[in-house]
Amino acid sequence: MSEKFKSFIKGDHNFKNILYDKSGYKATITINREDKLNCVNLETIQEMITAFKDSTWDDDIAVVVLTGAGKRAFSSGADLQEQEEYFLGNPTDYYKWMAEFISLHEIMRNLGKPTIARLNGLVVGGGNELNISCDLAIAAEHAELGQVGAARGSVAAAGATQFMPLIIGDRRAREILFLCERVSAQKALEWGWINQVVPYEKLDEAVDIMAEKLYNKLPECLRYTKQQLNFWRDFSWHTTIGHAREWLSHHNVSDEVKEGIKAFNEKREIDYKKIRGSKKKS
Repeated sequence: MSEKFKSFIKGDHNFKNILYDKSGYKATITINREDKLNCVNLETIQEMITAFKDSTWDDDIAVVVLTGAGKRAFSSGADLQEQEEYFLGNPTDYYKWMAEFISLHEIMRNLGKPTIARLNGLVVGGGNELNISCDLAIAAEHAELGQVGAARGSVAAAGATQFMPLIIGDRRAREILFLCERVSAQKALEWGWINQVVPYEKLDEAVDIMAEKLYNKLPECLRYTKQQLNFWRDFSWHTTIGHAREWLSHHNVSDEVKEGIKAFNEKREIDYKKIRGSKKKS
């Protein structure tokens, strides 16, 4: 490739919320918001899109790794403080936010290169959707995985409702998405949710070994294999994501979303009985 087009990013990265490192044939994107359990705000999403695009353009990069800073969390999903401040009760702007989140998942799936989720801790909500948008996943022993939408006023329709039945089976997917209970890394491995579980101290070594195995494959054959494997994911995604974007935007004004987000930010339990009681009155 011409040097003119080798990098999508011109000049300094100037990222505020992620770390982006390219070493040899491997690019690593780290969500760098450890104090917030690596949740993603709008700026983080946009920075991640830019880094993934850069990895696509750089022919020296063969494998892309996604992870979170520290040991506590891979990602806990959307930044609910930002959601409450800017998007709660604001369906027009939420609709735009959702477009950015959709774009992130689509660039990840259509990268043309294999991606590895390095699961260094908690993997919940939109964080799990980032995990399952990667091709492969290696988790530290202490990692836990799950979804939280039905308990927090959302629907995990940016990958989880579409892909989890394909990955772990329909009944297990319903259990995860309905009950919103966390699953250990070991159980996730048994269910086929992830590929490997290792001690945290061995996590980087395991990721490097897998990355090297991927590097020692034929790149065009690997790229098209990924494209073919994406068929059912693409089919379920493109038949649902537009509707999900619309519904989630309109639902953003509901009492369920208000209570779910406010309860989380106020560090209290959701009053589920009160919500159900209000439904009867209406």
